[in-house]
Amino acid sequence: MSPRLFRWGMNLWPPFRGAGITVRHVADDWSEVRVELTAGRFRRNYVNTHYGGSLFSMTDPFYALMLIHRLGDRYLIWDQAATIDFVAPGRGRVSAVFSLTEERIREIETQASAGQKVLPQFDVEIRDKAGELVARVRKTPYVRPKPRYRQQ
Repeated sequence: MSPRLFRWGMNLWPPFRGAGITVRHVADDWSEVRVELTAGRFRRNYVNTHYGGSLFSMTDPFYALMLIHRLGDRYLIWDQAATIDFVAPGRGRVSAVFSLTEERIREIETQASAGQKVLPQFDVEIRDKAGELVARVRKTPYVRPKPRYRQQ
């Protein structure tokens, strides 16, 4: 799937669309994704800030999906764990940038080369329009070569 088609599809996906989450950019080589969350009348919590579940949802699939596209179909990849630290109330438009370097890809491939699972950790920050930190999310995807590609 092309990054452009992926972005288009994610922006039509009902959970993201309903939550006000928009994928703004997907790099041609899947090395970066930019996502925004907008406030809406029916998307705020009791204290008039972003609902925490929406802040978390805007970060949910991206590192695993980026790894799937960067590592290829030789690997099993899924989200193993995630945590979120809410730092400040989120109001208005907030955004997150997911970045995956070539060096990090090579590191994961090297660790997985023996056929064992690898649990890399990625941190992403959610920031408001002024650049203030709203939340910090740590994603831990599971990466392992598929059985037919594991060394015996």
